[in-house]
Amino acid sequence: MEPEHQGNQSSVSKFLLLGIPIQPEQQGIFFALFLGMYLTTVLDPHLHTPMYFFLTHLALTDVSFSSVTVPKMLVNMQTQNRSIPYAGCVTQMYFFIFFTDLDSFLIASMAYDRYVAICHPLHYTSIMREELCAFLVAVSWFLSGASSLSHTLLLTQLPFCADIIPHFFCDLGALLRLSCSDIFLNELVMFTAGVVVITLPFICILVSYGYIGATILRIPSTKGIYKAFSTCGSHLSVVSLYYGSIFGQYLFPTLGNFIDKDIIVALMYTVVTPMLNPFIYSLRNRDIKEAFEKLFSRATFFLP
Repeated sequence: MEPEHQGNQSSVSKFLLLGIPIQPEQQGIFFALFLGMYLTTVLDPHLHTPMYFFLTHLALTDVSFSSVTVPKMLVNMQTQNRSIPYAGCVTQMYFFIFFTDLDSFLIASMAYDRYVAICHPLHYTSIMREELCAFLVAVSWFLSGASSLSHTLLLTQLPFCADIIPHFFCDLGALLRLSCSDIFLNELVMFTAGVVVITLPFICILVSYGYIGATILRIPSTKGIYKAFSTCGSHLSVVSLYYGSIFGQYLFPTLGNFIDKDIIVALMYTVVTPMLNPFIYSLRNRDIKEAFEKLFSRATFFLP
């Protein structure tokens, strides 16, 4: 399928997704693996009984996040038709960016929620009111939509000189590499938006956990320290996996030609992380909060 030439511009009606670079004899194994992980994310009842308001939205976001890319990937692994219409590709890219950004904001909101629960347990209900939670989620949705829409509108202005995408979904960085015009503005907006929707939430998470760590170290009970660190450590492991995977691709998507590495990294945050998030974030959250409430009610010298 060759690009259609219109004057000095080139356009395509379809793209071809090359998919995951695996051997044909391994297709069945990887298909079963990814299908199992996707079904775990979507169907496991434990993932849909969250303890907190933010976890409800995180579970919904993770299911939607995986559903944007994984079903198409699984279909492509079992068929020879790997094409995707131009409109379908742009739509997939829009929702992929949207749910990526939304995930980032929600994880940051949950880090703040845990900061209040652990560092100010006696005032938790007065600080984390329903209005504040709803406001944080609404802002997360709005900023995510604005970010993904800006990338999409800029992309639709570009002509393309090739139609083969060396990826298993319509990744923005991969699409920019196919353009035959200057993409400086796209990269500038991508970097700026990346700072807002990725870097700033990540900094907020680090600051929140910094205060949490300082509070935990003042607990007189060794058992209490272990209990708190085990839960916070699990949360931080998912945060590290998620942000470590997307930093390079989101902020600097066109640097280098490590296509296979990019695909592996993308699989981590599109398939693995959404499956792990609800498991990790529901681990003993309520127990930790109740334990800190008891500690702070008995030892007022912990209060700042």
